[in-house]
Amino acid sequence: MFENLQDILTSFAALLCGFATGGAWIGVVVVPNESFDHMDYSRADRHVRDVLKSGSTAIAGTLLAASAFAVLGGSFGAAAIAALACFGFFTNRWTLSKRTEPSSPPGTRQRKKSQRIVAVALSLMFGLAAAAAGIMAVFGI
Repeated sequence: MFENLQDILTSFAALLCGFATGGAWIGVVVVPNESFDHMDYSRADRHVRDVLKSGSTAIAGTLLAASAFAVLGGSFGAAAIAALACFGFFTNRWTLSKRTEPSSPPGTRQRKKSQRIVAVALSLMFGLAAAAAGIMAVFGI
């Protein structure tokens, strides 16, 4: 009976990792392409940063649940990779958060483009890690 439960839990972990990978793909590839096609640059940049910030929280929660299901299902490798990807998506909250003290001197413009670029790069890397965790959960690793 417990073997069947472990199979179900690892299947849920793989499903949630796939959901997180799809969410990362939509937030990193689809939304920026559509935003920069249909909006002016400053609105599109702000929109993409907002989508990455809010989407990363949901994806991190999904990966945390996937990690818990993988541990309960006995797929410890998948759990470790999913937890690492969860932390990576959570760091987007810090990357894209508003600064209390501006990093540039007063009177100069503050460039937020680099924040978006770093968040997109992190999301791509940890999206691949989420996909790897899902594949590992399928094979019970």
